[in-house]
Order: sequence, then C-alpha cells, then structure tokens
Amino acid sequence: MRYLEEFQDPALAQRLLADIRATVTRPWALMEVCGGQTHSIIRHGLDQLLPEEIELIHGPGCPVCVTPLEVIDKALEIAARPGVIFCSFGDMLRVPGSDRDLFQVKSAGGDVRVVYSPLDALRIAQDNPQRQVVFFGIGFETTAPPDAMTVHQASRLGIRNFSLLVSHVRVPPAIMALMESPTCRVQGFLAAGHVCSVMGTAEYPELAERYRVPIVVTGFEPLDILEGVRLAVRQLERGEAKVENAYPRAVREEGNPAARAMIEDVFEVTDRAWRGIGTIPGSGWQLSEKYREFDAERRFSVGGITTVEPAECRSGEVLQGLLKPHECGAFGTVCTPRTPLGATMVSSEGACAAYYLYRRLGTGAPAAAGGSAAVGSREVSSVG
Repeated sequence: MRYLEEFQDPALAQRLLADIRATVTRPWALMEVCGGQTHSIIRHGLDQLLPEEIELIHGPGCPVCVTPLEVIDKALEIAARPGVIFCSFGDMLRVPGSDRDLFQVKSAGGDVRVVYSPLDALRIAQDNPQRQVVFFGIGFETTAPPDAMTVHQASRLGIRNFSLLVSHVRVPPAIMALMESPTCRVQGFLAAGHVCSVMGTAEYPELAERYRVPIVVTGFEPLDILEGVRLAVRQLERGEAKVENAYPRAVREEGNPAARAMIEDVFEVTDRAWRGIGTIPGSGWQLSEKYREFDAERRFSVGGITTVEPAECRSGEVLQGLLKPHECGAFGTVCTPRTPLGATMVSSEGACAAYYLYRRLGTGAPAAAGGSAAVGSREVSSVG
C-alpha cells in the first residue's frame, strides 16, 4: 500500500495543481484514452480540482464498452449452444446484447463460467475434451498478449476443443479516427500507460506530428494523471506537439518485445467495428491464418450476425467524448447498473459507471460513498 500511497499524496497533488494553474492561460481540452484513468479522475475529483480552463474528455478506452453489439450477440449465440463451455471475464456477463446478456444465458441453462485468465479456459478445455470451450477475447493491446499466448499453447499442445472469440482493438487507429472526425474537440491526449507498457511509444510520434497534438503517456494514480495533464498543458501553451513518457516506471520506448512478438505471431491486423462508433480501418486484430482453426466465429459459423444499436443508448457519443454521461437523459433513471442500456454503465472501466458510482451530476443526488467531488461545485476534498 505504501507504493500506491506515494502516488496519492495530497501535498504533491497540490504542488502539481499549482504548477498547472500557473501555466495555463487559455482553455484546453484533453482526452484521457483509458477507462481506468476515467474512473481514477472521477473517483478522486481530479477534473474538478483542475483549473476551469482545462476540460477532461473521456475517450473510448474501455475495452468492454467498445466491443460491438454484433460480437456480444455472437457470444450469446455460442454460449447458448449445447456442449459449449463459454468462458469470460466477469465484467462481460452484464453487458446487454440485442435481447439478453450472458447472465440470462447462464440462468437459462448455458454453461457460462467466469475465469481470471484465458489459461483457465484452456485448462477447462483440457479437463473436458468432449466439450467445446470458448474464451471471449476482448480488449486493447494490454490483454492481447495473454490471449495470443493461450492460442499458441493450445496449438502447441494439440488442444483442438478450445477456441477464441476475438474482439481485440488497437489504440493508435482510434486516435486517428477521433482526430479526423469533424466533431473532434481534442487538443491533447493522455495515453494509456498499460497499453504502452506492451507496445511501447513508437506508434505515437507520427500521430502527434500529423495532428499537432501532445500525447503524454500516463499512469492511473492521481499524481500520474496530474503529471500527465501538467506536461500536456505545458506543451500546448508552448505550441509543441510531441510524445512524452510520464509513466517511466512501467513504460519503455520499445515496450515489451516478447509480448509484441507473441501478438505478431498469433494475430494479424484487421478492420474492427467499435460499439457506438463504427468501423475503424486497421483498428483491430484477428487470428492469423496459422491459428485460424481456433477462431470461434468460424468454428460456430456466427459470422453472419448483424445488429442495430438501440437508439435510446447514447454510449457512442460518450465514447467519442461528445457527451458527458450525466448529459444523457436516460442516465441514472432508465439506465442504471441494474438496468443498463449500454456497456458504459456496467463495465468496471465505463464512464457512465464511474459517474454513477462516484457522483451523479445533473440528477441532484449526492456523491456516492468514496467519491471526493462535490456535486455542482469545484470545491472538493483533497486527493486520496
């Protein structure tokens, strides 16, 4: 705990805030890419501690949230089939599909199991050779290496009753899509430290130069995020646009070569649909031809499933930074963690879930226990 407390020190936070206040001279809009950063920001009230010139825009960095509806429906179709053991991380079970979720499939008799690693699913396949075992592989560059390693192990060990339903996405193409949108207001990015710990920072300098935006690699604790904001604002005030690493304790320029090599062996880049956003070219991975036999979508012939997003859910606008969660008319009323319209309300990294858990802006309700921000005010308690 001491190590974490070092990055939640209120005195150091106030020093960083003072530096930011002394630097900023005009309004700036920064996007934190990662949903984990969003939760840290809202939980600790960092957006309200910052000077009013700085707006933090919540980006599409929640892997559960951006998993498209059609992939959720494919998962539901596979999980409901006899003889299938469907394995997933727990935060996917409440994500609504077109007419049900994985919890409802489980309650109807489907064998849906929560696991804590894709290797758990592989062990289940080994222990149940007469059953088909599917792991729901979602996420950004952070979760791609263990999924790739598991498929590699399945191939090496000859475990043919295991397959992967893939919905992996990549951050740099998403940044490109956001910057090229006519509605984009983002002037700088706080890049996700865990993604860069795997992939390194080599993909970002070209983006910073092309779009003239600072990109600061940032961690997840309050001091990490404030330092990222400080560096981004300093660049903006100086008219600079470069990549800076504010998370050197975890991120190196080259990333993790072993993890990258595993990704490159098992996956290949493909176009990928993002829930509420649409298809972004080159923004995802699929299994390479070498490992295509482990592709659950092909094995169960569910590639033809198509869907239409529910009109009442505005999570796509939230994911693009066009709408704050509390600005949605359904927030906290029709849409709650018990009755979610979209994944942003039930994912542990969803922006709507963060607003619901820690403060309910615009609803008149008090902040939830553990939240540090005072509703409707910039007067907040100290960080940590």
